[in-house]
This record gives sequence, C-alpha cells and structure tokens, in this order.
Amino acid sequence: MNPPLLLQMRHIRKTFPGVVALDNVNLAVCAGEIHAVVGENGAGKSTLMKVLSGVYPHGSYEGEIHFDGAERRFSGIADSERQGIIIIHQELALVPGLSIAENIFLGNEPARHGVIDWGQAHQRARELLAKVGLKESTSTLVGDIGVGKQQLVEIAKALAKQVRLLILDEPTASLNETDSEALLRLLIELKRQGIACILISHKLNEIADVADAVTVLRDGSTVASMDCRDGPPAQNVIINHMVGREMADRYPRRTPKIGDTLFELNDWRVRHPVHADREVIKGIDLTVRRGEIVGIAGLMGAGRTELAMSVFGRSWGRRITGRARMNGRDVDLSSVQKAVANGLAYVTEDRKSLGLVLGDTITRNTTLANLPGVAQAGVIDEGREHAVANDFRRKLATRCSGVQQAVVNLSGGNQQKVVLAKWLFANPSLLILDEPTRGIDVGAKFEIYSLIARLAEEGRGILMISSEMPELLGMCDRLYVMNEGEFVAEFDAADATQQKIMHAIVNAGNHEYSRV
Repeated sequence: MNPPLLLQMRHIRKTFPGVVALDNVNLAVCAGEIHAVVGENGAGKSTLMKVLSGVYPHGSYEGEIHFDGAERRFSGIADSERQGIIIIHQELALVPGLSIAENIFLGNEPARHGVIDWGQAHQRARELLAKVGLKESTSTLVGDIGVGKQQLVEIAKALAKQVRLLILDEPTASLNETDSEALLRLLIELKRQGIACILISHKLNEIADVADAVTVLRDGSTVASMDCRDGPPAQNVIINHMVGREMADRYPRRTPKIGDTLFELNDWRVRHPVHADREVIKGIDLTVRRGEIVGIAGLMGAGRTELAMSVFGRSWGRRITGRARMNGRDVDLSSVQKAVANGLAYVTEDRKSLGLVLGDTITRNTTLANLPGVAQAGVIDEGREHAVANDFRRKLATRCSGVQQAVVNLSGGNQQKVVLAKWLFANPSLLILDEPTRGIDVGAKFEIYSLIARLAEEGRGILMISSEMPELLGMCDRLYVMNEGEFVAEFDAADATQQKIMHAIVNAGNHEYSRV
C-alpha cells in the first residue's frame, strides 16, 4: 500500500504576459517518497516549484495546493517554509564569506533575549552536518569548500528548518560522479526518516536509481505520471513523454570528413595562478584536424577546464609555456582578443556567470564577441545587429518571444544556443566546448549535438570537454584521457569504451601514455 499523500497540486495554471507557462498541471507526492519531475527546458518545472514554494504567491495563479490534508495559500517563501516546504535552487543560496554555521542559520538564528547564541548555533550545526555526512568544521567558510559539500550545507540548512518536503532543482548538475552518488545516498536516507523529496533532474539514470514516482511535464502541462516502486520505467518511455516524439538515437548520425591538421599544442605547460610553484598542466601535446570532433575525458579536477582556459587567451594560469599552431603556423594566444583573432572560440561550462550578460537581450549577447561585424565607423548599426540576432535565432531554432527578450528569461537550452550564436558570429575555426550540454534536457541536447555535427561538417575543428562519457563516446571521433594535468591515453572513437577510459585514469601512474 502506498504511503499517504503529503502534497497535491490541482489544476495549476500560471500565465505571464503573452505566455501560458503552466496549464492544468497536477502533481501528487506521498509522504516519505522521492518524486522526480522531468521535462524539457521550458516545460514549466521551475515555474511549478515557484508556485509551490510561494515565490509566485496565491492569487498570481489558478488552481489549488493541498499540503498535509489542508488547502494552503502561500503569500511568500516564509509561508511555505513554515509548513516545512524547502526549495534548494540550482544556483545555491549560500554566502561564500560566511561560515558553515552562519549559512545554516542565516535568517533563522537561535537567540536568547534577542542576542544570537553562537554556541548553540555551532552545536546544532555540528549535529546537522553529522546527519548529512559532512565532516568540515562549522567555522569553515563556505567559499572554501567544493560545490558538492555546499549542496550538503544547503540540505543541513533545510533540516534546520524542520523540512518535510525538500525540493532539489538539478542538484547534481555541477557535481562529479562521487559527489552525485553521495548526494543521492543522502536523499535515500532522508526518505527513511520520512522526509519527502521532489527531484528535478535531466539525468535519467539518477532518476532510475532513486525515484519512487515520476511526473513528466511538456509545454506547461502534465503528460504522464508513473509509479516506479515496482521498477523504473524505461528511459526511452520517459524521453518520448518529454519530447512528444520517438528518439531512436540520442546522437545525430554523421559520416566524418576529417581533413588536415587545424590546431596543435606542443609541450603546453601551465602553473597555478596563485601557487606558482604548482604545475597544473604538464606538457600537453594535442592536435585537432578539420572536420574532427575531439573529446577530452577525465574526472573532475583533472585539469580539462584549466587547459581550455589557458589556451583561450591565457584566461587561467600563469607562466604558460609551449607552442600553439593554427594551420601550420605559430599563433599568439596571449590574450582573449588575440585568441579570437586567430580563430578560437571558447564556450564556457558556466554560461550564466561567464558566457552571457543575463540582464541584456538576445540581440546584444549574440554580437558581443564580434562588435565590428555590426558596426560602421565604430558605431553599432542596430538594424544590422537585430538582423544578425534574428538570423541566428532561426538557424539555431532558439525558442523565445523575440530577440529583444532578456536572456535571463530563457530556458537553459536556449541560453546555450545564444552562447553558441555569439561565438559562431565570430566565425571561429576551432570551437572549444566545455560541458556544452550541462543542465540541458535530452531534446535540447540532441539539438546542440546536431549543431556540433553541422559545424564539424563545415570543416571546423571541435574540442569537446564533458563529464558524461556516453556523450563523448556518442559524439567524438577521437578522445584524449586526462588525469592530474596530463594526457594518459588517446583512443579513436571506434576503440573507446567507458571501461577503457576509466582503466586509463585509474592506472595513469603505472604505464606510459598510450595511443589506441
């Protein structure tokens, strides 16, 4: 017999000017269950959670919310938190300059006679950290711990508020496999304690591992609800509900047309920007040919992003040495401007902080990397700029109300398309993609993959970094395996497997570099 219902959201409808974000959405969550909510970017998942948590107060939407057997009309986040509904957003709401204890009780400080009792705060914080499996001192600054541990601090913060329903929005999007597994184990432990959880995730393998039920949203409506207690539904069934069509292949079919060597690195070395005695990138040799998609596999901390940023205008590191060649000639990559001028583009893994100006329009973001391309005599031609943005909107099938829409209001997949449009307008020969599909649903992923395949077909070189090995195996023609700042193996796609890649990483110190 299923446990009793804790939450029912009935016939929820939410509109914005000119847009129906949610239309007749229903969601039922039982006490002490892990309930996954899935859907493409823009399907309405985050909007639904904002309705539930009071970000969008009662009166701004239609429908009913019943929690713990009574109808609730939340006027704000404080109202929902008093009932034990706590939401942890993908962008964590922690203050890096404060300690773990200060973050856990921020706005909820234990006090005596109006004075904060820090002794009690640290004692309770230690108890909460023990519950979430975090061994750090409560005095440690949050900015000094990794993202995985910060997620645990957020959950400890929720436990301090007597959480009954924990909402996690893409909690593992920025975590490595070890931290992701630890977080999922914690959710299962919280479930044993009777705490219900709504898990929003694009990682269907994680959902299969932990979810008791799945609700699928598409275009703002509920299209399927599935009970997983007798076994998880097949991934292709969930995907079909999400995208509304069959997806026989996760990756576009392509016949590579690989040409001459386009880009080379020889003995590339980079030292840490603060600790100059520490060599982070250790003598890398790399080649990318025209029309080739080259992947870099490795665990978090292997140095993949540091390598990419050091190549792209020395954006990371110091005392950078080695040789870079484009089309057989030495090139100067000592600044971002020079890297762009020599045909390089870098799509960062952190599109919101480093890839986009979120408060600005699609138009302005699209032309940022090539302003001379829309200027006359040093003055921006707004008509030309608008036409360029519209052209890329059509080419990339960016879903938006128009190119004057603020980028902050786009879904993750469409934000990524704007980042790609920005760099494509700069007309690069080599495109470095760092986690290009992080936090993007399977339908939008396929669109990004198809675009990458088209760029390779045009004769551009693609250097692709990803933490998802199936993605690298599905897209790349050749793979480098990186560990502790070095390439430890190289595989042609036909010879590569996840097992071989992990074996190369685990045994990195036991043998010479291997080319398979």
